[in-house]
Amino acid sequence: MTDPNAIQPSELDQLPDRDPEETAEWQASLDAVAKAAGPHRAAYLMRRTLERAEGTGVALPKLLETDYVNSIPTAAEPAVPGDEAMEARITAWNRWNAAAMVTRGSKHGVGGHIATFASAAWLYETGFNHFFRGKEGDGSGDQLYIQGHASPGIYARAFLDGRLTEQHLDNFRQEAGGNGLPSYPHPRRLPWLWEFPTVSMGLGPISAIYQARFNRYLTSRGIKDVSDSHVWAFLGDGEMDEPESTTALTLASREGLDNLTFVINCNLQRLDGPVRANFKIVQELEALFRGSGWNVVKTLWGTAWDELFQLDTTGALVRRLREVPDAQVQTYQTRDAAYIREDFFGKDPALAEMAKLLSDDKILECFHLSRGGHESRKVYAAYKAALEHKGAPTVILAQTVKGHTLGEGFASKNANHQMKKLTVDEFKAMRDRLELPIKDSDFVDGQVPYGHPGADSPEVRYLQERRAALGGPAPARRVHPLPALPAPADKAFAAFDKGSGSQSVATTMAFVRLVKDLVRDKETGKRWVPIVPDEARTFGMESLFPSLGIYSPKGQTYEPVDRDQLMYYKEAKNGQILNEGITEAGSMADFIAASTAYATHGEAMIPFYIFYSMFGWQRTADQMWQLGDQLGRGFLVGATAGRTTLTGEGLQHADGHSPVIAATNPAALTYDPAFAYEIAVIVKEGLRRMYGEAAEGEDQNVFYYLTVYNEPLPQPAKPSGLGIDEGIVKGLYRFNTAESAGLTAPANAPRIQLLGSGTAIHWALKAQRLLAEEWGVAADVWSATSWGELRRDAMEADAALLRGEDRVPYVRRALQGAEGPVLAVSDYMRQVPDQIAQWVEQDWSSLGADGFGLSDTRDAARRHFGVDAESIAVAALAQLARRGEVKASAVKEAREKYGL
Repeated sequence: MTDPNAIQPSELDQLPDRDPEETAEWQASLDAVAKAAGPHRAAYLMRRTLERAEGTGVALPKLLETDYVNSIPTAAEPAVPGDEAMEARITAWNRWNAAAMVTRGSKHGVGGHIATFASAAWLYETGFNHFFRGKEGDGSGDQLYIQGHASPGIYARAFLDGRLTEQHLDNFRQEAGGNGLPSYPHPRRLPWLWEFPTVSMGLGPISAIYQARFNRYLTSRGIKDVSDSHVWAFLGDGEMDEPESTTALTLASREGLDNLTFVINCNLQRLDGPVRANFKIVQELEALFRGSGWNVVKTLWGTAWDELFQLDTTGALVRRLREVPDAQVQTYQTRDAAYIREDFFGKDPALAEMAKLLSDDKILECFHLSRGGHESRKVYAAYKAALEHKGAPTVILAQTVKGHTLGEGFASKNANHQMKKLTVDEFKAMRDRLELPIKDSDFVDGQVPYGHPGADSPEVRYLQERRAALGGPAPARRVHPLPALPAPADKAFAAFDKGSGSQSVATTMAFVRLVKDLVRDKETGKRWVPIVPDEARTFGMESLFPSLGIYSPKGQTYEPVDRDQLMYYKEAKNGQILNEGITEAGSMADFIAASTAYATHGEAMIPFYIFYSMFGWQRTADQMWQLGDQLGRGFLVGATAGRTTLTGEGLQHADGHSPVIAATNPAALTYDPAFAYEIAVIVKEGLRRMYGEAAEGEDQNVFYYLTVYNEPLPQPAKPSGLGIDEGIVKGLYRFNTAESAGLTAPANAPRIQLLGSGTAIHWALKAQRLLAEEWGVAADVWSATSWGELRRDAMEADAALLRGEDRVPYVRRALQGAEGPVLAVSDYMRQVPDQIAQWVEQDWSSLGADGFGLSDTRDAARRHFGVDAESIAVAALAQLARRGEVKASAVKEAREKYGL
């Protein structure tokens, strides 16, 4: 009979055995151990052998999962410098005030979360006391990505430190009246404290990875040496289910980002219940991170477990810990010693014997309280190991109890994420548990008091001395006054004023040509950060490869296949381009890191991220909201834009709605330029506003979204006349009239105003000719460079009127006196131009590409959506017919003539 476990011939063919006899002896030894000592002993020996092989550099696949024990044994833990008792008192005050703040706020119905910080308190406090570097020392300090739901604990520490007052705490989640605290880390709402928005779960992990990567980029390019900065990301075990949480793990290990540490609070609970009820999330995460090349440090059990592990002479305890599912571990947290004796220890005779040596108090101490994430010594050892590990990022898997110290009503209960308050009796029990000097008489009218040992107390002095030694308060956001970046020479922008003559140029290519000139600028060229998700050739950017280089920490270790070509694929350690591969989420994380370098590192960088417009806002709009929250600056460029312009690609490539989504972001300035010279004006203005001398009251913390097209068309010269640049920036100007276009129409001919944006203006210009030459209608054509900015200005004018100010929206002023109705058209759904309809005094109508895209020629797609020149002409005649200015029969005649 064939042994089913024997190596099959096909495997032997792939792995030739030079000494089959020796192999058989090793296999026989393993069989003998399994037979004599049992399979558990055999498995133990194999794991230890693999660990030894890994430690000595033998080329074997890594062991992806280790025992469910601490990576650092108690005997190997370094001593914690400082006063552990003092730090315990500080942590107790912070626990109390975090719970008090949320409980007091619950009376106003504003919500809040208590249990997350309660489980993670020591993870933060150990870092604040010993590891997290502030911004007042040398360099940029560390970057801290705080878990959003832990924000009450961070506020409580800032209160103890004197950075916040009781009034601030009482205004938690109540910002409208001033002196309020935002619910979560929101830089836009509290810009002196928070650096990084994290509560949209999954964005913290990916942002932290690309921030650590961008730190290396800045150093490698010689912009600023930030090699001493370390990125710490605090995450939840349930949060790791978000795809963004794990999508860039291999990037971090591939580039050896040992300046990055993930701290995952494994309290085994997500919002509704256990993270992995029937499995073990810690083991799953360990395998995931080890398989991705990370250094993994598990901090699972507190010192109370040491006695149990010493009694485990057979390995039965370790085996039992490995097999008990997480939901059952949570159940042990809430049950008495008798239950634990029966259900945990009673499953194995060796464990039953061990349990006889343990008191009920000892069992409850271990299973109810003693977790690695709750002990400063364990956490300190893990953090120190993370900083000392070189060549790869580190993840610390710290096991905790959600709701720790809040009482039996909270700890490990499935509903504790939604529990917003403690009763007075629960607070008094918590006070006694934490040994805080708060008197019963301090509870006035049932109101829980805040606790503070005093501004000059030993606790506060110790806290402040530790932070001073580490470089100042943390978290903290600092924007040091930076000199305005010098404006690039006008030559780069003016080059587009003449137009392209007979040459056809797509606006995508026009933008790329402009950037190619700007990156050559001696003053600001090095500050441009081109970002592209593996589509540089699509956008005509390959010419930048040899001149700027693609950033790679390893440089170029190979000879590129196209080395003999002028535009060869060049990677370099100081490369300027970030070509991320096919990851829009990673590219956006790059953009966010670069766009906020002015605050994070005191270095103004100018990122532009160019992408398929359909795969931008639709796919990563959450990150764009994060970008606005983080006060980022730069240029997002939606290339191959429009629903009908990307020939043949079809439904999932045809963008007909990105400006609609962009309009929902208050920090986004959205432009749909039609011509190359418009792009030049918009980019020049963007550089001035975001990086130059901003006008009084002007918000610099904005970013620009430009849609550009891949349809080569002749680029006209910039019209002469006053106000053109202002109109381009504000969103609307008259490109021509029927008369200036050389078109003739009868005296007193009906007139209409055609508003077009982006590539649609070319259809409007053709419709202008059709209307004049075939229907005797005079049409003026306007370029609507930004429907969104027109709407923003109009809304501000409305608000000013309510304040008693006399202000007319720009769109109304621009169109004042324009004869006839207005017909607007774009390569997007009608909702895009309709944004401004209520502020246009003339009769309004619009055309757009509503619905799903389709694969076909541009002409066929435009006819399908009714936005081509002939459709515009018919719509214009219909609008004039409704006003009685042309005969109704003309509409029917035109429709038949054009085959509509």
